[in-house]
Amino acid sequence: MGYVFNMFPNLVENCKADPECQYKNIIGKNVCWGYEFDCKKNSSYHVRPRCPGDHRGWVKTKEAQYDTFYTQADFGYVKDQIEELQVMCEASYLHDSSLECSKYLRFCRGRNIMLNFTGLIGRGDNLRYKMDILADGQIGGYCNLYKERLKEEAEHMSALQSWAPEMVNFVKTSYRPIYDDVCDIVIEKPTYIMKLDATVNMYHHFCDFFNLYASLHVNSTHPSTFSRDNHILIWETFTYDSAFKDAFKAFTKNSIWDLKKFRGKVACFRNVVFPLLPRMIFGLFYNTPLIYGCERSGLFHAFSKHILHSLNIKPHVRTNDKIRVTLLSRGTTYRTILNENKIVEALMKVKGYHVQRVVYDKTVPFVKQLEITHNTDVFIGMHGAGLTHLLFLPDWAAIFEVYNCEDPNCYSDLARLRGLKYVTWEDKNKFEQQDEGHGPGGASHAKFTNYSFDVEEFLRLVEVCALYVRSRQDFKNFIEASALQKLHEEL
Repeated sequence: MGYVFNMFPNLVENCKADPECQYKNIIGKNVCWGYEFDCKKNSSYHVRPRCPGDHRGWVKTKEAQYDTFYTQADFGYVKDQIEELQVMCEASYLHDSSLECSKYLRFCRGRNIMLNFTGLIGRGDNLRYKMDILADGQIGGYCNLYKERLKEEAEHMSALQSWAPEMVNFVKTSYRPIYDDVCDIVIEKPTYIMKLDATVNMYHHFCDFFNLYASLHVNSTHPSTFSRDNHILIWETFTYDSAFKDAFKAFTKNSIWDLKKFRGKVACFRNVVFPLLPRMIFGLFYNTPLIYGCERSGLFHAFSKHILHSLNIKPHVRTNDKIRVTLLSRGTTYRTILNENKIVEALMKVKGYHVQRVVYDKTVPFVKQLEITHNTDVFIGMHGAGLTHLLFLPDWAAIFEVYNCEDPNCYSDLARLRGLKYVTWEDKNKFEQQDEGHGPGGASHAKFTNYSFDVEEFLRLVEVCALYVRSRQDFKNFIEASALQKLHEEL
């Protein structure tokens, strides 16, 4: 809340005058996210990158290395989007429309915008990843349109890389859409229109949620930016459903819409945001290029805290100092650990561990999954989308990707972005592959088979993780605080 107070000083005065305001204790704290024009580094978000590795390759100095990582994957990325914003359609009067977008139309926001969905009549309910939802003139507003500027930014013409397929159809209307009463429906609340990646896969779907969170910051020009009283419209005609749908509760308290709601109608939006997309070129986090030697993004840390806080996921008070080890078991055809039972039995014999094996399937509500993950010190799993849970581990945790299945960067980079210790299998002579793998088209591939692992080597790598956790001061502080709380409760 201190970050919001510094962005919107009028809220400070409101809090001072409100006897029930619970944030009086943070008034006056000089903190900022990092993208504000007057934000100094020592006042920016408290989790900042570290660059312990060599600054080889792209840059010549440690400072340039840090700045590059900050721009690639931290609040510097948000700052770039804000600084790139260009007016595409300019309002002259209060009731006019307006539109502004960042480079390549990756993020846009508009006021008093008309969207004509009459073209959806007769097109069925299988519209997803389509680039012809709107035709020329079916999006627009009453404003001074810079058509050539808009066209110049439409290079990334792709369904999940930019809003170019939609924005190239923007026109200046001869009427003020809302105030000249041409709308079948007017949406008063702020609306976020989203094009989603694969909602069955946690890694890809959380690219959606992460970019929505980053977009809240890009759009942070009003104190209601982080309010959940808004609407989210999914840019397809499929009724939204996902095992991870509870994550949307961190962003809206209202039901999720899809395009069926507006089929055959002219819809007008007082305030509309077209957020950053999940598969942008050099985007977050699917295509993020990371400079060598840096780790720990404040933006990823803040996203983790936003989800956990909004969904009321809390750390459990510890009754001892055992390392909590969670092994994510795969109930799938491929990438299972064939000798998993022996490994779990061996782990349970280690005196300093508390071990649990979990299967994160539809029988375990997603919020419960997050609770388990957030109360884990060492998280273990084979290469797969379930490792995206690492985003919600405590800061002191370690992630053990048992085997990366010849995709070495995916989760090691995600762990690096989150600032966690990452470990994976090192000696290929100490595991057995069931067969050559049955990939698409009959090709052999390491992701399409199963494995047995040397138990002693497995235990050694878990111990590497456990020793790291025990060395962390924040872990020691939490154990101590839990003991004090337990003592207080007993007294």
